[in-house]
Formats: sequence, C-alpha cells, structure tokens
Amino acid sequence: MSNHKRNALPVYIQIAELIIRDVSSGRLTDGDRLPPERDMAAEFNTSVGTLRKALAELTNKGLLERIQGSGNYIKTGQVRDSVYGMFRLELPEGGGLPRADILSVATLTKPSDLPRFGFADRAARIRRLRYLNDTIIAVEEIWLDESVGVVTADALSDSLYRYYQKQLGFWITRAEDRVSIGNVPDWAPQSFTRSPGTPVGYIERFSWADQDLPIEFSRTWFDTDQALYVQRLK
Repeated sequence: MSNHKRNALPVYIQIAELIIRDVSSGRLTDGDRLPPERDMAAEFNTSVGTLRKALAELTNKGLLERIQGSGNYIKTGQVRDSVYGMFRLELPEGGGLPRADILSVATLTKPSDLPRFGFADRAARIRRLRYLNDTIIAVEEIWLDESVGVVTADALSDSLYRYYQKQLGFWITRAEDRVSIGNVPDWAPQSFTRSPGTPVGYIERFSWADQDLPIEFSRTWFDTDQALYVQRLK
C-alpha cells in the first residue's frame, strides 16, 4: 500500500477505504468472499496483522461479516464514517484509493473572485495534486475559513476531512457540488496530465459543518481520461 509521506493515512485505514470504495463502485457486491487473509496481505504488501486491523475496521463499519473457519464476506449497506465518503472521483473502472501531494499552503485574505463562504476575511488556501492509487487525476484548491482554525502544512493528511476532525475539532456534514468544464490553472505542476489552459472536468464544492454558512470552498480540475465524477443515489 501507498505510504508515500509522513502524514499518509495509516496503512490499515488505506486498505479499509480502498475496499469501501470497491464496494461503493460495485466491484465488490453483497456476499462476495474476500481472498484468504495471507493472500490479501501479500496483495497489499503488508503484514497479516495490519490486514486484520483493516478487516476489523470494515466489520465495525458494518461492511464485513467474518465467519470463523469460512472466511470474510462483504455486506453491502450504508457506509458509516468513511474517510472518503464524499470523494466523488473514481478510476474509469471504478474505485481507487485517493491520496494527495501538497503543492502549497498559505493563509490569505479571500480574493474577490471567490464566492461567499465562512465568517472571516481570511482563509487557508491549500493546493494539491490528487491521485487515485498511483494515477494522477486532478489538481485542487481548497479554501478553509479562518474562523474554524489555523491550518499547518506539517500536520495535513491525505484526507482533509479527517484532518479537520482530528486536528481542528469539526466534521464536514454535507457538501454541494457544481460540476462543469474549466481550464487547468496556471499553477498546475508539470507532472499534471494536462497543460495550463486546457479544458478539463471542473468541480466547485461548498462544504458545511454545523454553521449556517459553508466554511469551505474548493475547486478541482480533473482529467476525464483518468477519472470520472460519480454520484450514486440510494
């Protein structure tokens, strides 16, 4: 499994989240029997102990039934508390584990071209290069209102929502996405799959915690050859 930087999610969480996304995408269905634990540990390049922690995480979330002497079986249903429950980009074949490289972090006065969000005049701006597994899929820019806390780059993890919960003490409860076409920004790194100015898929997201106003606004430019935006209705 990927553990590409100091603040990557724990490996057992990465494994659990990858399986959750495979369930959400239909790659794993109700009643499917997972491979033997030693085979899965080898597939994920981890220890059996770490793999069992991931399976325990899935069991606690109600997505796995572990039958002694028989194996581990998928139970589809409502996913509880998934780290990437609101991440809508998937590989064309479905699923894929999200991760990110941080490009820059700064606290700035909100530019006039941003829509209204939050309560403060300033916000943390986080720019990242996004992956699914090892495939580069997007660049994103996240603005977090200064009223909910100060963002420090050295503590950021692959999942910002998990960082918000663990480090800043709040949880994103809902989000609104607006999907269209946009041009790759001029700050996109050379490693991104499309050049600045190229038309790509574009998502604007407003995110709420427990306030009346959204406290986060983000923009994501994604390569539609590498990833699809997927919203499932249940």
